Amino acid sequence: MNQQQLFEQIQKKQSFLCVGLDTDIQKIPRHLLDTSDPIFSFNKEIIDATEEFSVAYKPNLAFYESLGSQGWESLEKTIMYLKSKYPEIFVIADAKRGDIGNTSNLYARAFFDKLDFDAVTVAPYMGEDSVKPFMTYLGKWVILLALTSNKGALDFQFLKDKESGDQLFESVLKTSQNWGTIENMMYVVGATKAEKLKEIRQIVPDHFLLVPGVGAQGGSLKEVAQNGMNSKCGLLVNSSRGIIYASVESDFVEKAKLAAKDVQEEMSELLKEAGLV
Repeated sequence: MNQQQLFEQIQKKQSFLCVGLDTDIQKIPRHLLDTSDPIFSFNKEIIDATEEFSVAYKPNLAFYESLGSQGWESLEKTIMYLKSKYPEIFVIADAKRGDIGNTSNLYARAFFDKLDFDAVTVAPYMGEDSVKPFMTYLGKWVILLALTSNKGALDFQFLKDKESGDQLFESVLKTSQNWGTIENMMYVVGATKAEKLKEIRQIVPDHFLLVPGVGAQGGSLKEVAQNGMNSKCGLLVNSSRGIIYASVESDFVEKAKLAAKDVQEEMSELLKEAGLV
């Protein structure tokens, strides 16, 4: 999927919602534990309930890896289901990988060849040779961590270089533009750092940004759109817990659908205000 195709899906659905499939075996409705694959059963129900409002899904791999081989099987089934039933949906592996070149090459093979994700999140701090292997796959995307929404982001990401005056996240944005293009590289920018989006847009005006932190983490969707939207929207805003755990009872499907619909309706208004739909 290229940038224009992604933008067309945003226009069609009047939404830039990414639903995070952070599926915790300890939080899903109890009645699903009686199924042969509770994680996949939950994901399937959530996907079917929310796909009309969403342009992307983002499984966080920690929730699957923690269950060993059974978790990987659930993840594979989830991706196969999305690809077969909703091929227009953009699917992100929230893996945050980043290692020396030959290891990154194997990670890329796992996520793009084996699992057929459209994109993978990558930590850029080992430099270009740790990121480049992910960019050799035509039609696939790398999503670099730039400015994250967690409290610990303050530990390193705002440190200033004495010579250039750039903060570390700014150096990541500037340097990495030599590694990829607007057609194969996005950036993670946390919604709780929405005030920084204007500065970030001055550095990367045309790249898509994956924005977590809206919903349960307290980020403002309106502020994200006002500061981060570009001429092709340029945003994928992720909501996980606020949608998939809108209820943990037997009505979880209906509540997830309503939660996704609420977000989509707000996104539709924001897109209209920006003249993009």
